[in-house]
Amino acid sequence: MPQSVDEPIVRRTLLPAPVSGEDISLLSILRKNVGKDLSTVAMPVSLNEPINVLQRLCEELEYSELLDKAVTLSDSLDRLVYVAAFAVSGYATTQWRAARKPFNPLHGETFEYVCPEKGFKFISEKVSHYPPIMACHAESVNDWNLSMDSRAKTKFWGKSMELMPNGTIHIHFTKTGDHYTIVKPSTWMRNLMAGTKYLEHTGELKIVNHTTRESCVLTFKESSFFAGTKHELVGHVMTANGTKKRTLQGRWSESLMEEVAPNKLERLWKCNSPPPNHEKYYGFTEFTTHLNEITKGLDKKLPKTDTRFRPDQSLFERGKVEEADQEKLRVEQRQRELRKAMESRGEQWQVRWFEKFEDPQTEDPEGQTWRYKGGYWEARETGDWGKEVELW
Repeated sequence: MPQSVDEPIVRRTLLPAPVSGEDISLLSILRKNVGKDLSTVAMPVSLNEPINVLQRLCEELEYSELLDKAVTLSDSLDRLVYVAAFAVSGYATTQWRAARKPFNPLHGETFEYVCPEKGFKFISEKVSHYPPIMACHAESVNDWNLSMDSRAKTKFWGKSMELMPNGTIHIHFTKTGDHYTIVKPSTWMRNLMAGTKYLEHTGELKIVNHTTRESCVLTFKESSFFAGTKHELVGHVMTANGTKKRTLQGRWSESLMEEVAPNKLERLWKCNSPPPNHEKYYGFTEFTTHLNEITKGLDKKLPKTDTRFRPDQSLFERGKVEEADQEKLRVEQRQRELRKAMESRGEQWQVRWFEKFEDPQTEDPEGQTWRYKGGYWEARETGDWGKEVELW
């Protein structure tokens, strides 16, 4: 569990520099790669935001207090309702984030986030280069843990780009024994050819409590210009035999409500207001602004593989675009050379903090998922990280 500290962590409220880099035509790059998995295509640094996919996974925990609330409830359907609210809350930050993409981690890159304010700690690692897979694990003093591996793929479809999550989120409540899985719908970047780009999430978000067999299905509706609808979702919580017991509705960008009586709604979750001038700082929330910061004394606790030490992302965060572009090319070339040297010696890449487990709930064709195998926080405590790969 997160260690107690003598004094609270002082976190920044603003990034070191506002939005940096020229607007590059994403469309021209996409046209050259129609039908390809875009996670394998090299991109100019100016297409990025100064955050990494490993850190993006941690953004899912911005509203972790919803899980804290769920754990305390005695009724299993009430718990499921709040797990649904948590699942929806992870989309809120995307309403301000259509213009740029996160940095793609290097193989073996890690990211940790210790958050005593919210009572959880988080560790993530890029566990596979191709296909690109990120794994993460979070555990809380409030008796829950969360794990997932992200196998997102992107494809260009002309006027839109589709992001397919292709990963399952597992949440365990230690006191009640509940085991939930969350499977997410596709995300679309619209208006690639003309107009203002925006992100939209469409399809079904499915949650199952494998302990009770209760479930929740939320339908994310496609925006309709003529009907004036935007970001809407609606769904139901069902018993083990499929009987609809609860009705949920709302907007993923604003709030989620439960219909507790005819014409009476109870709010489960509300999106936090964005920071002042957020549009000048990549649309980051206050929580996201904290993620890449090296707070006082943290540099002595982190392994060399932590994202905060990645030079191209750090330079870009500080507004040094040309230097960041040069460093991005260098670290990516270093990664290629490292893989080539390992292959020539017949060596396999050793994943440090995660390993594959059989998982009947995963969408992986091999029926396996990456789970945390332990040891990271113990190594952090002693400062003995063993032999570390020099990623950059």
